[in-house]
Amino acid sequence: MEKRSQWSSRFTFILAAIGSAVGLGNAWRFPGLANKHGGGTFLLVYLVAMVVMGIPLLMMEISISRKFRKGAIESMRGINKKCEPIGWAATSNAFVIVCYYSVVFAWVIMMFVNSWQFAGMTHNAEAAQNLFFNLTQTTGAIEGSMIPGELLVCLLVAWGCIFFCIRNGASSVGKVVKFTVFAPVVLLVIMAVKGCTMDGAGEGLAKFFIPDMAAFSDPSLWVDAIGQVFYSLSIMMAIMFAYGSYVGDDADVAMDAVIIAFSDMAISVLSGIVMFSTMGGTHMLDKITESGVATAFIVYPQAIVNLTDIGWLNAAFGAVFYLMLITLAIDSAFSIVEGVSAAISDKFHLKPKTVTIAVCAICGIISLLFISQAGLAWLDIVDNWTNQINLIIIGVLECIAVGWLFDLRKVHNEVNRNTKNFKAPYWWLFGSIKIVSPLLLTALFVWNMIDLFGNKGGSYGGYPMWAQICAGWIVSGLVFISGFIARAIINKKKKKGFAEDEVYWDAPAVPAGKVSVSKAGGSSVSHSKNKKKSKKRK
Repeated sequence: MEKRSQWSSRFTFILAAIGSAVGLGNAWRFPGLANKHGGGTFLLVYLVAMVVMGIPLLMMEISISRKFRKGAIESMRGINKKCEPIGWAATSNAFVIVCYYSVVFAWVIMMFVNSWQFAGMTHNAEAAQNLFFNLTQTTGAIEGSMIPGELLVCLLVAWGCIFFCIRNGASSVGKVVKFTVFAPVVLLVIMAVKGCTMDGAGEGLAKFFIPDMAAFSDPSLWVDAIGQVFYSLSIMMAIMFAYGSYVGDDADVAMDAVIIAFSDMAISVLSGIVMFSTMGGTHMLDKITESGVATAFIVYPQAIVNLTDIGWLNAAFGAVFYLMLITLAIDSAFSIVEGVSAAISDKFHLKPKTVTIAVCAICGIISLLFISQAGLAWLDIVDNWTNQINLIIIGVLECIAVGWLFDLRKVHNEVNRNTKNFKAPYWWLFGSIKIVSPLLLTALFVWNMIDLFGNKGGSYGGYPMWAQICAGWIVSGLVFISGFIARAIINKKKKKGFAEDEVYWDAPAVPAGKVSVSKAGGSSVSHSKNKKKSKKRK
């Protein structure tokens, strides 16, 4: 039995967690929401949501998985055996997400490779905004099955990079993040310097930082801020369970979670500076949108070709922009796969590398759907259901499981086990996990349902209803019944000799880097009753 992966240092874990949290949403959705909700107004509400909800939930997942040394499925089973389906739902939803997130990664690679074309588009905004559509040959609708050859190659490169980064679990991830976390920051600084030195940048920065007091009255401000915090920190996606299970016993979970959360916010703000200064400098502030795809592949190319009068220089800045997106996307992509792989390998006592290969292969095949001519439409549907419905429900269920079906004091003690300078007060975790977070997430879910059924008549994006049922409702249904399907499979395997690990909170913790081997060959956390039984047999 292989030893469980462990981060080489606390610093490596923090970098890996920041890399997972900081993704494409920081670069394109955060600035768009800030533009929608009065700039500084959104920043203030986002900060409040981060403290009230984001950090406590991040502490919760890291501390629980460190205690059990398990991924999402077994960690939730350790909280309460009836809660195992919640872990399966988080893992299954992450599986679906990475199928299309890898395609977004491939799009970014494709745009980076073709950034040289911006050299011949100086001040030609129409040509720049059409570049993405010409390369992907997307129809924007549920029609067209052809797959562009260049995009297929980019997808293969994307999956190759993902597997390479996580081929040896925490060991290989730790080496990669030392580059992929710092690289986008350096590239963002380069673009921020360029943006801030342009005429009109001041107008853009003023719009980003100065609060619009009238925006506080818009309830969608609070909805969007809560949603962005929730989606940005990689919680409820099986990722932090996997990463937390590789953390050493001497880790300071409370302080680490604070560092991760505020680093994530800092990079979002830096991305906002880049976006608003660049759009102000190119007189395109009115074109900033909350749509990530539109921002990265339609709006920003128009800004790129208007940066200077020198074509090759514009192309160089375009290459820097898409290289920055590549370094942001890769961390998030491989962290999702790692979350899925760790959860499944822990549950079925399989070699992590074998599971990683299988997950990459299966997800890679499914992702072919999203690079077809109809791929953008399919991606839009699946993304809406996995994020606006599945992820929120999983968040509510996790909060109920930990806050109401378990002793929250134990989680609080685990969070503060090695704290030195900062201790998370119990009232903070109690108020967030047990009351505020489930209520806010429930309100967010209700808001999304009112928007879908009340404002849009039950139809999303104008796509055919059969497509919404197949890629939306059926996929969501499979996510939430996956745990029950898995339980039926496990019960059959038990009849053939399979033994599940006994995972209990009060059992002696297995030190990081070590495993205790069960009869089935899996790592287990023993329960005191099992020890007593073995003594009697002797």
